[in-house]
Amino acid sequence: MSTLPSYVRLANDIAAQFAHRAPAEAATAVANHMKIAWDPRMKKALIAHVEAGAEDLDPVAALAAQQL
Repeated sequence: MSTLPSYVRLANDIAAQFAHRAPAEAATAVANHMKIAWDPRMKKALIAHVEAGAEDLDPVAALAAQQL
């Protein structure tokens, strides 16, 4: 069983779907998805996670969080 917060696990899963793209392009696509589909509380939690060091977060997901 994973001990990762659900928003980290989901962000990593979404980032993996865009792994075939360049990192900056992938991050923008991930951020756009999050802007449309994620609850504001999830976005806020992800941003706070990045500000706290982004532990276990895919680098593309971390870049995406910076665009939120």
